[in-house]
Amino acid sequence: MKDYAAILSRSEKAIYDLRDLYRRHGYRLFRTGKFEDYQLYSKNRDFLGKDGIITFTDNRGRIMALKPDVTLSIAKNSQYAPDTVERYCYDDQVYRMSRGKGDFREIDQTGVECIGDLTEDHVLEVIQLAVKSLEAISDDYVLTISHMGIVRGFISILGLSEDAEEKVLRAVGNKNFHTAAAVCAGEGVSRFMISKLEELIATSGTMDQVLGSIEDLAMNQEMEKAARELRRIQEALDSTGLAKAGAIRFDFSMVNDMGYYNGVIFQGFVRGVPYAVLSGGRYDNLMEKMGRKGGAIGFSVDISALEDNSQEAGAAVAGEGASTGTGVAIAGAEKAEMKAGAATEGRQMINVALPKGRLGEKVYSMFAAAGYEAPELLDPGRKLIFTNEEAGVSFFWVKPSDVAIYVERGAADVGVVGKDILLEGGSDVYELLDLGIGRCRMMVAGPKDWEDNTDRTLRVATKFPRIASKYYTDRSRDIDIIKLNGSIEIAPILGLSDVIVDIVETGNTLRANDLEPKEKIVDISARFIANKAIYNFKSGEIGRIVSALSESVAATGTSETPKAQKA
Repeated sequence: MKDYAAILSRSEKAIYDLRDLYRRHGYRLFRTGKFEDYQLYSKNRDFLGKDGIITFTDNRGRIMALKPDVTLSIAKNSQYAPDTVERYCYDDQVYRMSRGKGDFREIDQTGVECIGDLTEDHVLEVIQLAVKSLEAISDDYVLTISHMGIVRGFISILGLSEDAEEKVLRAVGNKNFHTAAAVCAGEGVSRFMISKLEELIATSGTMDQVLGSIEDLAMNQEMEKAARELRRIQEALDSTGLAKAGAIRFDFSMVNDMGYYNGVIFQGFVRGVPYAVLSGGRYDNLMEKMGRKGGAIGFSVDISALEDNSQEAGAAVAGEGASTGTGVAIAGAEKAEMKAGAATEGRQMINVALPKGRLGEKVYSMFAAAGYEAPELLDPGRKLIFTNEEAGVSFFWVKPSDVAIYVERGAADVGVVGKDILLEGGSDVYELLDLGIGRCRMMVAGPKDWEDNTDRTLRVATKFPRIASKYYTDRSRDIDIIKLNGSIEIAPILGLSDVIVDIVETGNTLRANDLEPKEKIVDISARFIANKAIYNFKSGEIGRIVSALSESVAATGTSETPKAQKA
């Protein structure tokens, strides 16, 4: 018989292995069409996230959509019967925006959905299947678990307005305590509760390390109930032997939309892939919004992510990345040199993307003061990568606007970038620390005698169209964005625009051109960021760097910075 496994790609093999796994556990294959009525998705846009939807009109005049999600189709077609549970699995294609490019692509997915009168055993069954799915993909994986009951129970105590709650949840999801604390302080939340919020954001680690902490943090019945369910999940994974050392983590900065998810949520990562390859959770609230009875829990596996990163992920499975953690950015002699040094010390190297220019030099001096230095980095020359094996760190210079891209795509583990670049690029990274340097403000500025005439469209010249658009959209103001790349202060002087949106440090340039600040949009400073997937594999090393930098920041008094994230 022909050995088809030898000619299948990694993603093709994963599809067949996972389908076999799910069928052996009693899940029947569910086939969906490529098209669905657009209303199914328009009514549940928040569940789909920020991805767009490809629509068209069929020959009967109906607005249809290329399917961006399988879960909604299965939930819509489920048939409820008391005291029963339907188990479905699928491998299908969905159509979503590609990461970083903004264009649509076909994405291969496989996964399971468990729908009906769920019990605790069904929840445990799906989580165990998630672990087994990761095992089928790679020997080096992490499943990270959280619970919306913990997050929702805590947020309910804060008494935030709807807008503030959304901002805090977004900040929690990015481990951005600095912003979450500022929003809470503006809403009159006590310092005690803000300190508890910091504990929540910082609580991540293996189940044994952090479950007791989250049980101690429980402050109401909803949180206590969620903590008890997490304790039972831990016991079940331990009893089945699935909780191998370091592979299962709790991280309570992980959040999903509270309007749809109501219980345990989880994400799966494999080394070498810079994004989550598995995502799931319990979504009873979605079923209720769709007018369906019963509860639901499930997950999907992004097969395309395995194919897109097959070289790096394959190396990790073979043991290359597992032993050294060198990442995908370091190549050739430097990579071999780093691997040898890291293996000798039995630790993982951390790759740091530094912004070229004055900001990068300031940042490097902070790293050096914190014990992470590479003296040759400051010497002129053509070398781009600078390694300190003893400190376990490797630096490389990149253009400031590219730092977040290197980190989000996993070419760098961590980096330092201005908040303006993070906001404009919409990067999906952890924002672990405000370094307090490069301080300035994103402002609306205009001529001294200018007053806004709301009868007409406001013309706004800016280098930051995304930031400007969001600011005015939140205020329901109709604007015309004029994207410029050079000095924009001249735009209102020549009548090209009414106002500008730009970074203001001292205000000297504005005054020299008879302009003045009108409204502050946001404070800007340098932020220490990390790749969300890599963080799960290198949290110890990254946590130590954050702690050291935090002490350096505190010593120099450059920022009111939160304490270091706990590994």
